[in-house]
Amino acid sequence: MNRNARHTATRSIGLAGILTLLAGLVAVLGQTAAPKQTYATWSDFGGALDSMQYSSLKQITTRNVSKLEQVWFYKAPGPRGRFAFSPLVVDRVMYLVGSGEAIVALDATTGKQVWSHPLEGAPTNRGFNYWESKDRSDRRLIYSVDSYLQELNALTGVTINTFGNDGRVNLREGLGRDVKNVGQVQSGSPGHVFENLIILGSAPGELYDSPPGDLRAYDVRTGKTAWTFHTVPRPGEYGYDTWPKDAWKYAGGDNTWSEFAIDEKRGIAYFPLGSPTYDLYGADRIGADLFGNCLLALDARTGKRIWHFQTVHHDLWDYDMVTGPKLLTVRHGGKMLTLWRSRERRASYMSLTG
Repeated sequence: MNRNARHTATRSIGLAGILTLLAGLVAVLGQTAAPKQTYATWSDFGGALDSMQYSSLKQITTRNVSKLEQVWFYKAPGPRGRFAFSPLVVDRVMYLVGSGEAIVALDATTGKQVWSHPLEGAPTNRGFNYWESKDRSDRRLIYSVDSYLQELNALTGVTINTFGNDGRVNLREGLGRDVKNVGQVQSGSPGHVFENLIILGSAPGELYDSPPGDLRAYDVRTGKTAWTFHTVPRPGEYGYDTWPKDAWKYAGGDNTWSEFAIDEKRGIAYFPLGSPTYDLYGADRIGADLFGNCLLALDARTGKRIWHFQTVHHDLWDYDMVTGPKLLTVRHGGKMLTLWRSRERRASYMSLTG
C-alpha cells in the first residue's frame, strides 16, 4: 500500500463521529461488572490484544441502534488535524488527543474534562496503550511523541519521570544507524501491552538509508529494552543469507507500521511486515530479503522467532502486509485447528505452527 493510499484510509475516519457514538456506548461499557469479560471493554487499541476490533456487548443491536441519541459532544481534531484516533475507555474515563495536541481524559458519561496534559510534538496518531498493576495501584497511559516513548499517570495526567531517562525512551537508538541521521521512528499505531511489556512496531521511512523496522519490547515500569528482533538480519541471525553481505548496515524498512496481534494464551505475537527499502527497486538487495513482506510469529516474552511466512520474495511493488491477523479456531477434518486470517489483497490462512 502506498503512502497516499494510507493517508486516504486514515482520513476516512471521522473522529467526531467516533466520539459521538462512543458517548452513546460508554454507559454500557461502564456497567460491565466483569472487566475480564471477553471483548466487553475497550482498554486496548483494536479492542483487545488480538486486534479483533470486536465488541461482545449486546445492549445495542440492529433493531435499536437507530434510537441512539447524542449524550455529549467533544470537539477533538486529532493529532495535527488527522482524524484517525481511536480513544480508550477505562472505568468510565475516555483517553484521547484533544485540541492543541494535548492528551485529554474525559468523564465518559458526561464529556467533562478530568485532566489535560500538553504535548511537545505530534503523538501517535491512532491511539494509546493502557497498563495497570495487578492491584490497580499503578495505572499508566503509554504513548509516543516525536519518537520518544513516554508515560502518564492515568489518574492524574502527570508524567512518570521514573520511566526511561527522565520520563522518555529514545526510539531512534539501537537501530544500527547514527541517531542524528534518523528522523521519525514511531509507528502511527501504538503497539500493544503484553503482561509488563510494551511491544512496538515502527515507521522509520521507506527511502535509502532509512533504518530497519526492528521490533522491540520495553519494560513498562522502567523503559529498559526487554528484547529486539532485527527485521533486517545481522551476522549469525536467521535470514542473514537472504541479503547481500552486511545489508543491515544500509538497508531498511521491513517494518510493522500498522497493526499486529498477540495471542495472549500462547504468548505469541504476529507481526505483518512491510517491504524492504528501497521498496520499488531491488538491484542492491539481491535475495529474498527476509523479513520483508512476512507474517512473523515471535515469542512475545523473548522476541525469539517461532515461524515466518513470506508473501512476496524480493518485493518490488511495495506490497506491505498491514492488517493485524485475526485468530480463528475452526473444525477441519474432525479436528479443531487454530488459524490466522489476514485481510490483505487476498485472504491467507495458515496453522499457527507455520
